[in-house]
Amino acid sequence: MGCRRLNPYFYLYLDCLIGIGGMKREKEIRNITLWGSVVNIVLTVGKIAAGIVGQSAAMVADGIHSLSDLLSDIVVLIFTHISSKGKDRDHSFGHGKFETLATLIVSVILIIAGARLMSGGVRSIIGVFNGEAIPKPGYVALIAAIISILAKEILYHATVKVGKRSCSPAVIANAWHHRSDALSSIGSLIGIGGAILLGDKWTILDPIASCIISIAIIVVAVKMALPSLAELLETSLPDEIEKDIISIADSVHGVENIHELKTRRNGISYIIDAHIVVNPHITVTEAHNIATDVEIALREKYGNETQINIHIEPDMESL
Repeated sequence: MGCRRLNPYFYLYLDCLIGIGGMKREKEIRNITLWGSVVNIVLTVGKIAAGIVGQSAAMVADGIHSLSDLLSDIVVLIFTHISSKGKDRDHSFGHGKFETLATLIVSVILIIAGARLMSGGVRSIIGVFNGEAIPKPGYVALIAAIISILAKEILYHATVKVGKRSCSPAVIANAWHHRSDALSSIGSLIGIGGAILLGDKWTILDPIASCIISIAIIVVAVKMALPSLAELLETSLPDEIEKDIISIADSVHGVENIHELKTRRNGISYIIDAHIVVNPHITVTEAHNIATDVEIALREKYGNETQINIHIEPDMESL
């Protein structure tokens, strides 16, 4: 079972589909996201309070960034719950794309957060060159930055571990949102620490670091958004996967050819449509059994969640 040749564009391994069941998967995602929400609430309140008391605009902005993390937690909770539902009358292929949509939304939130950090940093830098002074922060803001970095980095590792195990791009995107908060706190730490230890003229370190970090956040967000957007636009699976599908189908006894292959991704699963050519002199039952064997072989490779539609055609040259 294992698809370790997946194009990085579709970076999650399908072999973990059998490693965690649907109910267990949703429970793990819910638990880690709820823990993240609790941490984000505490950090939002704590960092804004520390920023006000310690006269650090950077720490107040950092607290607002944690608030955006809380918003992404809510998005992940809602959409992964919907995506865990099976097929119904209105969604004959299931609800997998809801999780894809959640990934795209979280990625957009990350881009907005990164852009806001960049905008704030640029304004502060311009202000310094225009003679404006950035207030020297207090030690309480420095302590808040250190606590934020440690808490969000631990939360990142715990969340990304669950995301990879559950094959959830939305959870992995949310993990990177946690890390973006840790990175923004590093910027705050540099600026606050530099201002305290080196003097008022070094307070410009804070906005400079924020600008650099915001670029990294935006780059990561765009890389996560592109595969989600491709899936929502019904982009075909990478060529190497389609070649594997053709090879697997051709290896089934009774299949003479395969064509009209159409593929796409649906959340954590694949959707495969194909025409197979069989001997025109066999019975309908025999042809049906061949098609069933093809489906079994593909599900053994790509997981039981794979949705397969096989159309049977007679080999006209054999008539």
